[in-house]
Amino acid sequence: MNRLCKKSTFVLVLFLMIPLIFLGQQRTGNIVEYFGKEKVDDIHEGEVVHVFKKGLALSVPTLGGESPTFPVDRVFNMFLMNPKTKVSEGAVFDIDYLGQEMKWRTIEVDSTNSFSDRGLRSSYVYLTHYSSTEKTVLFEASGHSVVSINGYPYEGDHYDFGWNLIPLKLEKGNNTFVLKVGRFPRIRARLLKPKSEVQFTTRDLTVPDLLKEENKEYIAAIRVINATGNWVKQHSIVAKVNKAELSTAVPDIPPYTVYKMPFSIPNSDLGQVDGKVELHLSLQRKNKDIVSKETLFLDVKSKYKHHKRTFVSAIDHSVQYYSVAPNTKKDQKGAALFLSVHGASVEAVNQANAYTQKDWGTLVAPTNRRPFGFAWEDWGRMDAMEVLADSKKLFKPDESKIYLTGHSMGGHGTWYLGATYPDHFAAIAPCAGYPDLLMYRNGRSDRILALTEEERSKYGVSPKMFERLSTEIVPTTVENIVERAGTPTRTLKLIRNYLHHGVYVLHGEKDNVVPTHIAQDMRERLGKFHPDFTYYEYPGGTHWYGNHSVDWDPIFNFFKRRTIPEVKDIKKLEFSTGSPGVSSTSHFITIHQQQIPFKISSFEFSWENSFKIETENVSLIEIDFSQVPGEINAIVLNGTEIPIALKESTFFKDTNGNWSVASRPSRTEKGPHRNGGFKDAFRNNVIFVYGTKGSKLENDWYYNKARFDADTFWYKANGNIELIADTDFSPTDYPNRNVVVYGNKSNNAAWGKLLKNSPVQVANNMLDFDGRNLTGSNWGLYFIVPREDSDVASVGVVTATGIAGMKAAYANHYLVNGSTFPDFLLFDETVLDQGTSGIKSAGFFGNDWSIENGDFEWK
Repeated sequence: MNRLCKKSTFVLVLFLMIPLIFLGQQRTGNIVEYFGKEKVDDIHEGEVVHVFKKGLALSVPTLGGESPTFPVDRVFNMFLMNPKTKVSEGAVFDIDYLGQEMKWRTIEVDSTNSFSDRGLRSSYVYLTHYSSTEKTVLFEASGHSVVSINGYPYEGDHYDFGWNLIPLKLEKGNNTFVLKVGRFPRIRARLLKPKSEVQFTTRDLTVPDLLKEENKEYIAAIRVINATGNWVKQHSIVAKVNKAELSTAVPDIPPYTVYKMPFSIPNSDLGQVDGKVELHLSLQRKNKDIVSKETLFLDVKSKYKHHKRTFVSAIDHSVQYYSVAPNTKKDQKGAALFLSVHGASVEAVNQANAYTQKDWGTLVAPTNRRPFGFAWEDWGRMDAMEVLADSKKLFKPDESKIYLTGHSMGGHGTWYLGATYPDHFAAIAPCAGYPDLLMYRNGRSDRILALTEEERSKYGVSPKMFERLSTEIVPTTVENIVERAGTPTRTLKLIRNYLHHGVYVLHGEKDNVVPTHIAQDMRERLGKFHPDFTYYEYPGGTHWYGNHSVDWDPIFNFFKRRTIPEVKDIKKLEFSTGSPGVSSTSHFITIHQQQIPFKISSFEFSWENSFKIETENVSLIEIDFSQVPGEINAIVLNGTEIPIALKESTFFKDTNGNWSVASRPSRTEKGPHRNGGFKDAFRNNVIFVYGTKGSKLENDWYYNKARFDADTFWYKANGNIELIADTDFSPTDYPNRNVVVYGNKSNNAAWGKLLKNSPVQVANNMLDFDGRNLTGSNWGLYFIVPREDSDVASVGVVTATGIAGMKAAYANHYLVNGSTFPDFLLFDETVLDQGTSGIKSAGFFGNDWSIENGDFEWK
């Protein structure tokens, strides 16, 4: 953060140029269809009753550099805090950093009924619609990152897929829609009259290929629209293939929502010919009445050829897919397994299709939850590891022959996953990749700062802009805490973990998307300590120069000569982690707890004349001596010799600098199973519980906030998170599952069931932080604590002391990769207007989840 004003300046200059270079390079190969999907244009869910053809646009120039955790959003601040705000042409919103007035200007659609012009970059679009009565519609828009409808936030359609449909009730009179423009300077918006109150939509299906050689049931997912103000209960999806039929009960669907529903596909006779098969779906009530019907056409393939598979994720019980390039030796057990992670905009199917099948191993390509996903961090990281685990069960490879590779963003994923889980792979091969996400983003702005004055003028960077770009900002202690929460993603801080495996770096000589100097920098870094790496620049290669940008024979020859070592052969071992909750173990040694949370923790093991371990920032470590051959009577831990009584898994604890054997830690303490960071709440089959015991405004806001987060997790993570009213929630009905609570002690009935003993207590107009009391209605909080009735589950809390704090907490940037959230964040209503300066406190609970032993900073 000490270069805060330099980050992401790409928005102004190079952002306008590089996408053109990127597309030109990517389209020369067959790995990528632009964004991996075609935009949805056909409407099957209803009749168009209104097309927005005229609106107002406001450009909000930015130099970038804002915190991804709390970016400034002054326009949304205005409409959320004052939903009845009206604007007109020529109205002045404010003045920009150059002293120029920012005015709302009239815009109109083009021949495609889209608002489209370059001036929409970094803009907001204001639309209105008058309705003579209250009525239910589907708001269909694309190209926006978020929309405020009558003062409530809704998820957008960032990537212009045309996926998003928002069921809502229009108010009688004027209705206001404020859209924040997404990645491209174009937006489309219209209103549909639903063809039925409850129906399927085929926008964004997740389906498998059906495999001729496998007699089994399959899992898939389809979205269901509830365009009513009532819950849809006791429905099921009936799937029929040929003469086989299978019914799947679906969760209750809340009012005015769209759920992505998992369902089972029956085992049926597929024959022996590749082709397609009809899948007939019906949504049925308990009495078998059919509510909605769809017919899908699924591919029938051989499991011995390229295909895709689905599985149910433990993160949120959603259906995800991965793609496979099978071993040509068919059902060979003990072969190799290659994990290939894709680049931004690339579908996993296209990633796997770029590889020819190998005769000594199977290649699998996970999705990162979406073609853009999470840059292989956060839930992208979890997706990769879930696919690795599922494919190991399925293909039963030689556990010593597991390899990792990927291209572009997947090259970053290779660097990142290889550093985070080093003992999982025998070798890694990043192609056209960047090791560290923030370093990559900063590198773009560094390129602008390195331009000559003449070049800056050519690209429109004025002296005032350059002065702002080059200004150093000293972060506050609170901002340092927030930044520290991102340590697990800072790949270069984990660089010595690459000693676990061989590294092959492949990069195009003339790559302008991920500049070649990034790979050259990694070559220099590795050259200072790594004994087993290969570096190759493809002559004349751009970012994508054909399938051999990834399917490069020398990479696979490099892989073939390396295996993961057996424990008996390991005499030296280094391992680092930013959080035991993300990565804790290398081979037979596990870091359980840190001295300073979310700073780098490490150990260095050697076994020559004696069994030695040196640690840094470790307070509790486990060594599984049962895996280690030979006799061990004692170890030397940080200079202290400690006798070993039994050759079993043993814990060692640091107490005020003195190390000794310790008992197994209680599962109620922090550890690899549950270590925090607020983002950690959004996994473990998480559910959202919203408050209903407040005023109508409170209840509406908390319900809409929970729905907004669920919709965002669907769009960004192909997610499926269940919404539950506090009055319907019983802990025994949802054992060992993470829960995110929306509301406070005054308005959410689940608070007493889950948070009665939390060190942080929040009610209307009151915040108690372990005896420190704050009053007022303007406080918003995010925090995470253990679920007391579970050894593994956590409770995340999105809460506020009143309406102003509630609206300040609207943003869900905790579902954005690159954002950083410690265990606890306190802010006030200024956070939307001022960004991180609105954060008043941030910190981490202690290893016992207490405030007393934690690390907190106050502004």
